[in-house]
Amino acid sequence: MKRIFKSVGLVALLSSLCGLANAAFTLPEHQKVVLDNGLTVMLLEQHEVPLINVAVVVKAGAVLDDKAGQSALTADSLLLGTQSLDKAAFEQQLDFVGASYSASANLEASQLASTFASKDVDTVLPLIAEAVLQPAFDQKAFADHKTRYVAGLVQKQESPRAMIRDYFNALVFQGHPYSNVQGGTPQSLEVLSLEDVRTFHQQWYTPDNSAVIVTGDFDSKAMLKAVKKAFAQWQGKHAQKPALPALPKADKSRVLLVNKGDARESTFMIGGPGIAINDPDYVPVLVVNTVLGGRFTSWLNDELRVNSGLTYGARSSFDRMGQGGSFAMSSFTQQATTKAAMDLMLKTYQRLWEQGIDDALLASAKAYVKGQFPPDYETAADLAGLLADMFVYGVNEDFINRFNQRVNALDSETVAAVIERHFPRENLQFVVIGQSSAIKDIVAEYGEVTLAEIREPLAL
Repeated sequence: MKRIFKSVGLVALLSSLCGLANAAFTLPEHQKVVLDNGLTVMLLEQHEVPLINVAVVVKAGAVLDDKAGQSALTADSLLLGTQSLDKAAFEQQLDFVGASYSASANLEASQLASTFASKDVDTVLPLIAEAVLQPAFDQKAFADHKTRYVAGLVQKQESPRAMIRDYFNALVFQGHPYSNVQGGTPQSLEVLSLEDVRTFHQQWYTPDNSAVIVTGDFDSKAMLKAVKKAFAQWQGKHAQKPALPALPKADKSRVLLVNKGDARESTFMIGGPGIAINDPDYVPVLVVNTVLGGRFTSWLNDELRVNSGLTYGARSSFDRMGQGGSFAMSSFTQQATTKAAMDLMLKTYQRLWEQGIDDALLASAKAYVKGQFPPDYETAADLAGLLADMFVYGVNEDFINRFNQRVNALDSETVAAVIERHFPRENLQFVVIGQSSAIKDIVAEYGEVTLAEIREPLAL
């Protein structure tokens, strides 16, 4: 059974940290080795169930795309066969042993992963290695997959909630590689060729830019030997990576109004710059955001859903990347109540400064962050994802192991400072998807308006 995902799962990792109860999660003992060819190998034994997860992680994502969708299609192509096995034969061998497998790419990383019974390691590990080192890059298989992929992108355009993050990134990060559309667009895929995919693979899928992460039921000494045998012949150095420019700073409020002529609702996102993945303020930011829009009983959901009935849901979140990220509040409402919903969201947001978070509310949020969800590191795949994020983003063990301690240490003084530092108050950026003819004058009250069509390429 094949699954192709579009993210490495960093957000899921950090969100899972919210679920640590009073007994804090501690990263299990693991081994890290760098082979002679520059490949990083990370091994973590877990013998509770007879399963193994292997993930090959590459530090290359959409920020390196020459054409939108290049990294995504390169990752997908690893599942389209190898130089010795066509797509059908490759899938048959993995399916025969019941292995699950997936490929993914986000802004800053790509991954090929598989979970399988530990008894089948001698079958699956060489297949994974062959897929990464010797992909088939078959023209027909690529063309067939691209046709299906583009059909999925066209279908995505029918869902404003699926599209709005791409537009928001384009507005907040305009001119920066973080504005790149991770999965591409129907228009960019028209000119994306197999040669573009081959070039991306050649430039970035190199051992010095990659890690093989193995977690689960195995013996580390034997596994390291097997990984060396499968990957030691991998050679090459990655291309020179362009330095990321400084993140843009908004000098005024802007509104990106995306017209969807048949829309009955207005879908909107409001926010601005956020924090980087390794920002030391991540924990207090998470707790404050829980109050604002990070749980069902948050201020935003209470006001927009429960008290006013303007929507079925409202939330806020921080999207964190290596260099920096974004903060966004989001919801949707009937076209006729667009202004009422957006005004109420802004009014509720101002409570962070005008009302603040008292000790009782802070205690509630801290308890929620620590105890809402059970620990989520019980499977080999969970632990592999954690190690992948450590490799790609430099998330350190101290941050993970002291998560509960950092939550417990949070006080009202720190909360107030974090609100001032990380929750943007001025020059907010707005994205609204709906019928532009009906709401253009309304959204113009929030800032300078740029018009776009949901089925056309976006140029800011």
